[in-house]
Amino acid sequence: MTETLLLVLVVVTALAFDFTNGFHDTGNAMATSIATRALRPKVAVLLSAVLNMAGAFLSLAVAATIAKGLVDAGAISLEVVFAGLVGGIVWNLLTWLLGLPSSSSHALVGGVIGSVLAAAGTAGVIWSGVLSKVLVPALLAPVIAIGVAGLGTWLVARLTRGVSQAVTDRGFRWGQIGSASLVSLAHGTNDAQKSMGIILLALITAGAVPADSSVPFWVIFSCAFFMALGTYLGGWRIIRTLGKGLVEIDSRQGMAAETSSAAVILLSSHFGFSLSTTHVATGSILGSGVGMPGAKVRWGVAGRMLAAWGLTLPAAGIVGAVCFWVQHVIGGFLGTFLVFLLLVGTSLAIWVASRRAPVDHSNVNEEWDEEKGARLRPSVPTTGEVGDPQVGPVVEERLAPSVAPAISATTTNGSTGTDGERS
Repeated sequence: MTETLLLVLVVVTALAFDFTNGFHDTGNAMATSIATRALRPKVAVLLSAVLNMAGAFLSLAVAATIAKGLVDAGAISLEVVFAGLVGGIVWNLLTWLLGLPSSSSHALVGGVIGSVLAAAGTAGVIWSGVLSKVLVPALLAPVIAIGVAGLGTWLVARLTRGVSQAVTDRGFRWGQIGSASLVSLAHGTNDAQKSMGIILLALITAGAVPADSSVPFWVIFSCAFFMALGTYLGGWRIIRTLGKGLVEIDSRQGMAAETSSAAVILLSSHFGFSLSTTHVATGSILGSGVGMPGAKVRWGVAGRMLAAWGLTLPAAGIVGAVCFWVQHVIGGFLGTFLVFLLLVGTSLAIWVASRRAPVDHSNVNEEWDEEKGARLRPSVPTTGEVGDPQVGPVVEERLAPSVAPAISATTTNGSTGTDGERS
């Protein structure tokens, strides 16, 4: 009876990870389409959710890699699998709160490896599989994506020289809808399988299915559904960072970035690589900035993302190891249930923290001011003449001591017009 309850708890936690994977990675497919306004935000996440679910049924190669290619089956127990899932979920939620597009795939792999190391030591990890199936693709994928997207953007820019902005925007926005849909399909094909692999691993460990079993249909459907549900709710904080924080992007760049992302992700799924779709999508967006003459790339934001990528495997691994040790010290189902309660409490605390500065479909496209860290909004012209609204910074609390007095004085005493006279 205890073993059955533990298996149920593991399956529920795996589906919770799939849910976080969905909203954490929505931006990989739809951030550029939302940023260029090719799609309305709510329409974009609905389309992505449907295609994510469809993509989950197209391949099982990555699920086999997760279930059988990274850790020794003899070192696996349900407690180990559960602790690894907790490590992945906590890192996903923390990076979502910070708006950092880190890898859900690596969070899951890191959590499982950490819990296996705590349970069985280094002998429990298949290091050759980790190297060939996780680490090497993690290094190569963003570099390849930058190259493909950069070349594609440069070619598009050359071909559209002399064509009016209105014409290119209209045509390429339609193209973006198609390319973003392809990325969503590819994301479902690659990422939904990771939870499938974890659940299959748990079922094999519990003796519920044979060791050579394929993924049951109910597992495929459940993982596809929960990922689609998370996708529909929209990871707006990460969508904003990818769509507005990395590159000042137009529709030509968006289509080039999405097309290169889809090509790299689908190719990796074919070969069974546990690829990070976040690494690919981020690399493609950066490549679209590098390949577009005169485009602005915010390398400071990219640097923070790179730091998060480097921390993902060890940070999730540490959480996974600690969770296993807590279970081991307390012992039995009680230890696992206590860790589950800690996970629920941590998740609620992160959600409450996110409400202090909410990001949703209504403000995801606000202009990005990297230098001042302030949001921008249309403001009333200060010249007293009729004209288009100008853009000015919204002063947040952290800027108030230095900026607010100057703005207050200007608004109180009047402002200087364009001819140097007071309006």
